[in-house]
Formats: sequence, structure tokens, C-alpha cells
Amino acid sequence: MERAKRTPLRSEVAMEETWDLTDLFRTEADWREELTAIRREVKTVTRFKGKVCESAKNLLDALLAKDALLERLNRAAIYAFLNQAADGTDPVFQANTSLADSLSSDVHAAISFIDSEIMEADAETLNRYMEEEKGLQEFRKVLADLMEKKPHKLHPEAEEALAAFGEIHNAPYAIYQRSKTSDMRFSPFRTKDGTEHPLTFNSFPKYEESADTELRRKAYRAFVEGLNRYKNTYAAAYATEVKKHVIEAALRKYASATDMLLAGQQVTKEMYHGLLDTILAELSPHMRRYAKLKKRVLGLDKFYYCDLKASLDPEYDPQISYEEAAELILEALRVMGPEYAEIIEQGLYNRWVDRADNIGKRSGAFCSSPYGVHPYILMTWNGSMRNAFTLAHELGHAAHFVLAARNQKFSNTRPSRYFVEAPSTLNERLLSRHILTRTKNARMRRWVILQSLSTYYHNFVTHLLEAEFQRRIYDLADKGTPITAKLLCEQFIDLLEKFWGDAVIIDEGAGLTWMQQPHYYMGLYPYTYSAGLTASTAVAQMIEKEGKPAVERWLAALKAGGTLKPLELMQLAGVDMSTAKPIRQAVAYVGTMIDELEKSF
Repeated sequence: MERAKRTPLRSEVAMEETWDLTDLFRTEADWREELTAIRREVKTVTRFKGKVCESAKNLLDALLAKDALLERLNRAAIYAFLNQAADGTDPVFQANTSLADSLSSDVHAAISFIDSEIMEADAETLNRYMEEEKGLQEFRKVLADLMEKKPHKLHPEAEEALAAFGEIHNAPYAIYQRSKTSDMRFSPFRTKDGTEHPLTFNSFPKYEESADTELRRKAYRAFVEGLNRYKNTYAAAYATEVKKHVIEAALRKYASATDMLLAGQQVTKEMYHGLLDTILAELSPHMRRYAKLKKRVLGLDKFYYCDLKASLDPEYDPQISYEEAAELILEALRVMGPEYAEIIEQGLYNRWVDRADNIGKRSGAFCSSPYGVHPYILMTWNGSMRNAFTLAHELGHAAHFVLAARNQKFSNTRPSRYFVEAPSTLNERLLSRHILTRTKNARMRRWVILQSLSTYYHNFVTHLLEAEFQRRIYDLADKGTPITAKLLCEQFIDLLEKFWGDAVIIDEGAGLTWMQQPHYYMGLYPYTYSAGLTASTAVAQMIEKEGKPAVERWLAALKAGGTLKPLELMQLAGVDMSTAKPIRQAVAYVGTMIDELEKSF
């Protein structure tokens, strides 16, 4: 009887496969000293209390002091977050995250008066101040955003009290993440050949994609059994997250929690509902065709939810080393110009990437970008060519925030979430195009199309169904409906059945899908994946057609950071998301890929 390889402890993985956090802080002791220093330096901001808008100089100095303090806090908080993401089982990292969260809540509570005092001022005064102090021009968007929030501001003392509860407000997300990485365990399962297979959050996606139907379905059953044991706890955590937004929206006199969350992204309800409605309606027929193609090619009598990610070409799984992938990605992205390529090269070779697999490591992939240092990327490398696309995706985030930080102040670097997934998915599109233009292997071409389609599946199906689920849950919560595990499972099953129709058998376990992603604890985040991919689809087509002019427009949008609203950023890049045209073009592109796949089998 064969036993699968054991997942190593964090202490057992090779250093070169981990990120170098000494670029943030040389030692944990240095980090602790910085926490103390940040608490001490809060006074550099609080000295402006009651005087922020007394003069143009005061306003500028207060905003500069706030930026400087939050930049330091940002680095300290990210250091704690990254350590725990790499090994959530370490009690020291757990405690340090709590210390950072507590400090963050205290600092934001202490300096919340700045926004309150600015919102007390009138627009005429602020405009006059910007004329008097040219340095305030860099804060124009910051000040304009505060003026938009003015109708929804609370009394300064209430704002301070809410900010002081920051760590408590983040508790649902913290509980979810802590449970996933530290407590949740899945039972191993055996296949008929006697092999025992270990199962974790990180390893489950590998089983989902397996061409071995027995392996895939048994892994799914074991995974569902594990999730089921935690569903009521996770439902309570998510219900608290939703209720938090419902209560705050009511306090701030928004029409609904959805209105409040969209306002924070500077996205209109028309943009939000239009994106969801258009993709759900127009993509569903294409994806049902895709599911039926998989059923035919895989030779399955019945096609279940757990079969959706099975490989269509099970015997062709191109492998690639990290070093080979780095070279390939660099070649693909040189079209973006020397500055962009230089950032990508640094990220690939200077230990920005944590690619090891170890117990306690957070599942999935992300890029975290501390201002003034460099981004950090987390993923798990298993030697598949798909890893190269994940790496390219996260490097898109990294390059975006490096360029924004080089050109903007701390408070101006982050754009709306509506835009943030466009740079990452554009990198994937460019990598796909690069491979397709240089390969003469028909099977590799088909594999790349399948990989590209998996990106659209991830953003236009997985995340869009999450978004539709969120839309339903927030609507129910606004009406006072109790959010329970039963309700969450019923809603997810219902939307899956409506989307997939008779092409896919939706079992009860599929209803637990809402437990798998942390995005539900990040506001209305899931739908923004489809917004970003819609924009990047259009930009990739423009780069292919126009070359350098399209690249320059795109780089200008990246360098603008958060100085423009998301619709304006996309328009700067040449994409008008105020219409359904780019959405329909992106969905149609998915249809053409499925057309080509149908012909290839």
C-alpha cells in the first residue's frame, strides 16, 4: 500500500522557495520596535486635532503627517499578515497578527478626526486652500472623495468610536482565515488501489482537476464532509460580516448595504447590476455547451458539479520549472516596455515570491504591496504550466502597485477594486498570446486555450456566481432575513441550478461552495474580477492591434493609481465600461474559445 508524500512543515522548506521578509524588517525585534514607535508617533497627527482646516498649510501638513504614519503602519501590518499567511499554525504569528490588528484599530481611531474635520469644511474653502497650497493638488482626489462621503458622515465622536472597533469589525474575516489555516482538517481518503491521499485546502484544487474520475469524486466527497462539519460556524461568521454592513449602512443613511459598499468603490448600481445581469444571461449558454463538451470528451454517463474542473486533455499536462516559467513570463511581458519588464524581473528573481508548499500555508494566491518596499506574492508551486499563469497574474498586481507607488503618494496608490483585477488578467492574456504565437504544437495550442478559458471560468463563472450569491444575500439581509447555513446553501444551489441548467447535476455538497473563498469578507469584491477581465480583454485586443500606443495608454492608467475613479481609469486605457459593449465582446470571446475546442475534439 502506497502512502502519498507528506506535506512539509514551514521550517523544512527551501529558503529560495520563500519570500524575503527582511526587506520589510530585518528581525521580529525590529518589527516590535516599530510597533512601539508608531504608537509614539501618533502624536505627529493628533497635534492637528481641532485645527486641520484652520489654514491651507495646516490641511497639507495634517494630510502629509497622516500619510507618513499610515505608510509605516501599512508595512508593519503587512509583515504580520505575511508571516501568518505563510504559516497560520504558528502561535507567535497568530499573536503578532493580533498585535498588528490592535495597533491598526487604535491608530485609525486616533486619527479619524482628520476626515471628520475635512468633511465639516465646505467645498469652497477646500478649493481656495488648493489654490493657496500647491502641495494640496496631490490630495485633490482624496478631498473630493471625502466631500462625496459628507452626506453619510457621522458625528466625529461616533466616527472615532467606529474606528476603534476596527479589530472587532475584522473579526469575521480573521475567524474564517484562522479556522481555515489552523483548525480545519480533512480526513484522508483511499482510492480502490489502496493508496491513501491526504487532503488540505491547498491540495483540493489538484484533485478537482484530476482526470481520474474516482480520485476526483472521492476527493470532493471528503472535502465536502470536512466543510460540512464547519458550516454552522462559518455561516455565523459570514452572517456577522453581512450584518455589520447592514447596520453601518443604516447608520450612515445609505439606501442599503449594497449602496454603501458600491459607494466605497465609486461604482454606480447601474454598472454593478449591468455587469452581473449581462454576463449571467449571455455566458450561461456558452458554459452549458462547455459542460456538455466535457461530459462527452471525458466519457461520463453523468456530469456532476465536481467534474467541472476536470482536464479535457487528461494525458497532456505540460510541466515547467519555476526557472523556466520565469524566463517565459519575461519574454511574454517585454511588449509592455523596459520599466514594466524590469519590475517583473525583480519580482521573479529577488524573492518576492513565496512558492513553497507547507502545513499552515494559506490557500490560493495573492499579491500584497507594502508602500515603499516591494510587493510580495504567495502561491504554491507544483510544477504545472498553470502555475506560470498564476505567477503572471500576481506579477500583474505587483507591477501595477510598483508603478502606482513610484508616481503617487501613499494615499493615492490604490484604485477602486473595480479596476484592480485588470492588470493581473492582462498579464495572463499576454502570456497566452505569446505561447500561441510561438508554438506549432496543436496540442499545446489547445492546452493554452483551455488554460485561457480557465481564467474566464475563474472570473466570469466562479467569481460571478459568488457575486450573484452576494447580491442575493445582501438583499435578503437588508430585508431582515436571518442568514443561516441552511439559507446560504439553498441560495447557492439555486443559483447553480439556474446557471448550469440540465448540463450539470448539482448535489447538496455544491451548496457549501460559499465556504471556500475569503472574498465574501472583503465587501463586494467577487464581481470586480469580471470587471477587470472585461477591461483586460479589450486592452489585450488593442495591444495586439495597435502596439505601443495601447501599451502607453495602459501604463498611464497603472501609474495613475487611485487618482481617478475606476470608470475614468478604464477610459484612460481606452475601455468604456459605462456601456455593455466591452462586456458583450468579452463574453463573445469566451464563445469563440469554446467553438475552437469543440472542433478540436
